[in-house]
Amino acid sequence: MPATTETTAVQGGATGFSSLHPDIINFHVLTRLDGPALASAACCSTTLRRQISSDENLWSNICHSTWPSTASPQLSHFISTFPDGGARAFFSNAYPISSADDGHRTSPIPPPPSELISAVDIHYKDRLIFTKIQETETVTGWFRCSPLRIDLLEPKDVVPTPIEHPAGDDACAEMIDGMRLSWILIDPIGRRAVNLSSHKPVAAQRHWLTGEVQVRYASILAADNHGHVQCGIVVTCGESECGEMQVREVSLEIEDMDGTHLNGKDSLVFLQGALEGKKGTGKNRVEEGQRRYKEYVEMKRERRERKMRTEGALDMLCVAFGIA
Repeated sequence: MPATTETTAVQGGATGFSSLHPDIINFHVLTRLDGPALASAACCSTTLRRQISSDENLWSNICHSTWPSTASPQLSHFISTFPDGGARAFFSNAYPISSADDGHRTSPIPPPPSELISAVDIHYKDRLIFTKIQETETVTGWFRCSPLRIDLLEPKDVVPTPIEHPAGDDACAEMIDGMRLSWILIDPIGRRAVNLSSHKPVAAQRHWLTGEVQVRYASILAADNHGHVQCGIVVTCGESECGEMQVREVSLEIEDMDGTHLNGKDSLVFLQGALEGKKGTGKNRVEEGQRRYKEYVEMKRERRERKMRTEGALDMLCVAFGIA
C-alpha cells in the first residue's frame, strides 16, 4: 500500500480506502496483524493511523497474545492506565529491548519505584511453557543491601511441560534455537515498562552430571556516570522420568564488568535508567540483543586485560623496589 495516498487502483476503477466499512478494517484486517505490523500499517494512511491509535481493545489483544502474562486482571488494569495510549503505549515500551544509552539526560529522573512487577513468558518452539507475574518490593533494607536476585520458582518447584526434552550433544543448540523469553519489568506507580530479555538466548550449557540445560539471556543496561552492567536471566530445564521437559529455575541477577553481583540499591539505578531510557525500534531485536551482548563481552575482556597489565606492572615495580 503506497504511503502517499489512500486510494488503491482496482480493475474497473479506483476505490478509496476510507470508503471501506470500518467493520471490514477492524475485524478482517487489523485483527490479523501483530504489533510491529500494526505500527507499520499506521504509517500508511491517516485513516488507518486514526483507527489503530484509538482502538484500545485491538492493542490489548495484541499484548495478551504476545505476552500471555499480561492477560491477568491485575496487569490489564495497569496497562490500561499507561499514559499516551494505554495498551499501545505499553506495547511500544515492552516490545523492543532497552537501548542501553548512557548519554546525559536533560529531564530529571523520578524517585526509584517502591515496587516492581515482573511479567515473564517463556515459549519453546512457539508453545507457551511458562508464564508468571511476581511483585518485588524495593524499600526494605534487606532488598537494598543484599545482592539482587529475583527467583520465580522455589528451589524444589518444578513446572512440567508436554514437550519432549532435547537429548544428546545437540540439546544446547536446540534450546538456543527453540526457546524465547520475555521478562517485562513494570513500575506500577510511574506507569513505565521495559523488556530486560535478549529474547533469544545468548548462551546455553549442559550440566555434565544431571543433564540439566541452563539457558542464559542477557541485556546490557547503562546509567549516567555509572558505566554498563549485564542483566542476566537464567532458565534451567531438566528431564522428567517420562522424558518431558521441566522448568526448574527462572531467575534474574545484575552484575558489573568485574563479575560482582550488584545489590538492590545499586541495581535500582540501572533498572530505573532502563525504565526511563530510550527504547529500540523493535526491528531485528534478536540481532540487536546478540550484538550488544558480544560488545559487552569484548569490553569485559579488554577491561580484564588492562587490569592484568596494570597489576603486572605494579608487581614488577614492587620487586624492583625490594631489590633496590
